[in-house]
Amino acid sequence: MKLNEVAEALEVTRSNLSGSSFNDVNLSNTRFENVNLSGCILEDVNLSGVRISNASLKELCITDVALAGMTINGILVTDLLASYEAMQVLANRTVTAVEDVN
Repeated sequence: MKLNEVAEALEVTRSNLSGSSFNDVNLSNTRFENVNLSGCILEDVNLSGVRISNASLKELCITDVALAGMTINGILVTDLLASYEAMQVLANRTVTAVEDVN
């Protein structure tokens, strides 16, 4: 089924839309409940203000994204990454110092 330039809300229940393609579509303020998005590809999307709860993020890959304001369990992701990077620098310095002693 093809929908083009449709401007009305859809109510979809107990349906299989796997393999569908959405291009230049406004889904703002849409609610997804009990939805399987495994294997989906999201490119050039605006996820500002999205809330995800009670979800499996197993094997989720996030790359080349703006993280300002993003939180996980109430912690800013930018802070988490900064802490991780600082720990990596410290770990590398410790390894170098140990190697220098030997």
